[in-house]
Amino acid sequence: MTSRVRSHIAILFLAATLNSNSLPAQSLDAAAAPVQKPARVAIYDHSDGSASGPQNLMRFLTANEGFECRRVTPAEIREGCLTRFDVLIVPGGSGSLQSKKLEEAGLNNIREFVTAGGGYVGICAGAYLASTNYSWSLGLINARVWDRTHWARGTGDVKLSISEPGCRLLNVPDSELTVMYAQGPLLLPDTQTDLPGYEVLATYKTEVALKGAPVDAMVDTHAIIRSMYGKGRVICFSPHPEKQGGPNHVMTAGVRWAANPVTPSPENSSAAAD
Repeated sequence: MTSRVRSHIAILFLAATLNSNSLPAQSLDAAAAPVQKPARVAIYDHSDGSASGPQNLMRFLTANEGFECRRVTPAEIREGCLTRFDVLIVPGGSGSLQSKKLEEAGLNNIREFVTAGGGYVGICAGAYLASTNYSWSLGLINARVWDRTHWARGTGDVKLSISEPGCRLLNVPDSELTVMYAQGPLLLPDTQTDLPGYEVLATYKTEVALKGAPVDAMVDTHAIIRSMYGKGRVICFSPHPEKQGGPNHVMTAGVRWAANPVTPSPENSSAAAD
C-alpha cells in the first residue's frame, strides 16, 4: 500500500475514533436469548429465481445446519414479511438496484427489522447497501467505501488476514483465508455519530487491481466487519465465501451469529443505534 493511501486510511481511523460511538466488544458477544430452531432466514431475491447468490446460499444453509431459508422479493419486504424471520441476507448483484427495487418502504422495513433485533448479512452488493456511503444506502453499519471510482476493479481469488475475533467467530483455524472476490466494497470506518463503530474480522492481504484500478489501494482495507444496529446484529462480507468451492463454513458462522438476537444491557445501550 502506498504511503498516500496509508496516510489517508490513518486519518479515517482517527476521525472514526473521535466521532463515532464506541462499541464495547461485549455487546457483540453478549449472552443471547435462545434462537428459534431452525433459524428463519430470508434471502433477498429480485430475480425470477435464477440468481446464483440465493442458490449458492441455499446449498449449505440447510435444515441439517439449523436453518430454514426462503427467498423473499422486494415487494414482500415492503409488505412486512421480515417479521416472520430471524435474519435477512442480501447477496451479491447491484446495491443501487437492490435499493431501487426495495423502494423507501422496503428500506425502512429492513431498518426497523434490524432495530428490533433482526439480523442483517450483506454480501458484496449487500455490503454496499448496508454502508453509509451512498444516497441509496441503508446506513446499518458505520462504514464507507474506499476508492469508489474503481469499484469495478475485477474478480479473482484473494487472501484475507483474519483477526483473532474473526478466527473465533468464523471458525477459521488459521489467520489466512483464500476466498473469491468480485468487485465488493473496500470498507473503512465512517464517522457517523449516530452509529457505533464496527469490529474488523478480516482485512485484504492481497488484491485485485484490474480495469485501471490502482495497485496497493485494496490491501489492508476491511473485508469482513460486524456491528450492532439497535438490538440487531449486522455482518458484512465484501468477498464471496458462499460461492461453490469456497469456505462456505465462514458464511454459515456469520449467518448463525447474525440470527442470534441480543438485548443490550443498560450500561451498553448507548452503543446501539436506533
